[in-house]
Formats: sequence, C-alpha cells, structure tokens
Amino acid sequence: MTEKEKMLLGKLYNASDAELQKELKRCRKLTRLFNNSTEEDIEYRSKLLKDLFGKVGKNIFIEPTFRCDYGKNIYIGDNFVANYDCIILDVCKVEIGNNVWIGGNTVITPGVKIGDNVIIGAASVVTKDIEDNVIAVGNPCKILRKITEKDKIYWNKKKEEYFQD
Repeated sequence: MTEKEKMLLGKLYNASDAELQKELKRCRKLTRLFNNSTEEDIEYRSKLLKDLFGKVGKNIFIEPTFRCDYGKNIYIGDNFVANYDCIILDVCKVEIGNNVWIGGNTVITPGVKIGDNVIIGAASVVTKDIEDNVIAVGNPCKILRKITEKDKIYWNKKKEEYFQD
C-alpha cells in the first residue's frame, strides 16, 4: 500500500513520501496564486479552483485566503460559498454538497461530508458529517437547527442575488 493510499484511508502514513510532497507543492502553488489574485480575477480564480479540487460544481465562490492540504481530495457541489480564511484539511476525502455557505474562519477536518442546503457558522470547526438542510455552528461544529421554509425562501433570494449571470 502506498503512503497516499494509507493517508486517504485515514491510516498512519509518511508525509515525506515523494508523491505526497509533489502533490503538496502543487497545492501550495495553486493556493498561493489563488490567494494573491484580485477581485477582478474571478475567472482566473475559478480556473485555479477547478485545477486544485477533485470536483467543482457550478457557481462556486471562495473568498481568499483559503488553505488546504492537497486540494485533489476536496469535492464541492453547486452553489458553494466560503468566506474569508476557510481551511479544508483534505488528507482524506472531504465532500461538500450543493447550496452550502461556509462562514469565515472555518476549519473543515479530514473525511467530513457536508450535506446539501447547509449553512456553517463563522469560526466553526467541522469534525463530523453535517446532514442536509441544517444550520451548524461551533467548535466542534454542531447542528443548531433545521432550515425552515422561511429560511429557504430567504436564502434562495440571496443565492439569486449572489449568483446573477
């Protein structure tokens, strides 16, 4: 079993492995380019994120600064927004559903799956899977409440304003 295979399975691995070091270097370069881009570079940022992540849906926006381990182990759905200083630790696969809003200064730990229609409050540390249709906050991040019909109407309006074509 390779060091990368061990890592992805959540087993003890040697991070100084040549393959992993090459992928780390690639990730550092792409995140540096992304974080040093300007607000006028929206298409460039989008291209960098597509190159960085394992899967990228449509209508994604991440506010710099952003950090991750490898990038390739991050799978993001449609209509995704992450505010300032988001960190996704992707030594294991991290899946982030559709219609997800991540508050500023949030950390998402390895192996986590975030469902559809989820809001993660600012400064949260997401250590466990988050189910669909909830607002979750805290350290460790816990479900605060289900998203109501009133919430859905409000956030759909915000999404339309945010992702105007």
